[in-house]
Amino acid sequence: MSTPSIPSIDQLPEALRAVRARALFVLQLNVGKPSVLGTTPSGSLRRVGVITRGSFRGDRLEGDVLEGGSDWQTVRADGAVTLDVRLVLKTADDALITMRYPGLRHGPAEALARIDKGELVDPASYYLRVTPTFETAAAKYDWLNRVLAVGVGQRLAGEVIYSVFEVL
Repeated sequence: MSTPSIPSIDQLPEALRAVRARALFVLQLNVGKPSVLGTTPSGSLRRVGVITRGSFRGDRLEGDVLEGGSDWQTVRADGAVTLDVRLVLKTADDALITMRYPGLRHGPAEALARIDKGELVDPASYYLRVTPTFETAAAKYDWLNRVLAVGVGQRLAGEVIYSVFEVL
């Protein structure tokens, strides 16, 4: 049985050659000091941070992040941190939108240790990426129910900032 020939990227239709995106919003979150659960039976360190407030601004929507979201983190044996974040966004016109995203932060051990101490670290020196999805009942923002997004972030002392992009 022969293996089918796989085309090279430059042989594909234009729509399949690159990921296109457009800016959706900048998201700023204030995160409380995490509760450290310790090393769980999975062998990973588990910690949970509470989102105390935040805001988001973009061309098509803006508003505040409601208190009470959470950032469930797993610190893996290789030092990488996986994220599982759930938030409620409240737009300037009072629509409610849930935002959920998994993510991954990793980088040189020195950079990660400085981040954990609350120091300012150049975001180009480590990797912080997230993949948000949204859910809302608000007719004006119904289009978000069908959006996949990617975000690039920076961890600061007590907060995180993401540039969030809609994948087209």
